[in-house]
Amino acid sequence: MKIDEIDVLILKELEKDSRVSIRELSKRINLSPPSVTERVRKLEEHGIIEGYTIKINKKKLNLSIDCIIKITMRNGQYEKFKEFIKDYKRSEWGYRIAGNGCFIIKLSVKALDEIEEFINEISSYAITETMIAFSEVEINNRIDKFILE
Repeated sequence: MKIDEIDVLILKELEKDSRVSIRELSKRINLSPPSVTERVRKLEEHGIIEGYTIKINKKKLNLSIDCIIKITMRNGQYEKFKEFIKDYKRSEWGYRIAGNGCFIIKLSVKALDEIEEFINEISSYAITETMIAFSEVEINNRIDKFILE
């Protein structure tokens, strides 16, 4: 699917507020509601829009410690770890990586003992290196950074 400037406008508005109504969205980009509906549908069908979500303030939920853990598998148990991490209670994201290590994951926890518990659960088949985050660096991830060069 080729994305044009109107699609980018739609994506920018949805990025600001994914709960905006089609009527309001059409006003913001100066396009009829049926046209906006059709474009949004196409963006969804082509997988450009994968879903709509909310941003949760983890600190308000007392999840005040973020850590990044590099995981190196022993005995090639990649699938075992992937199944384990998929639904792990405090995992926020994870990547299979190249280089020094096999996976990198982010946990958001209430206390350091939760990190220790995680490490203990995988220690029979993985080696870990843990980094505690002091603060988050703001990164501008607006949609226009990634499309329309």
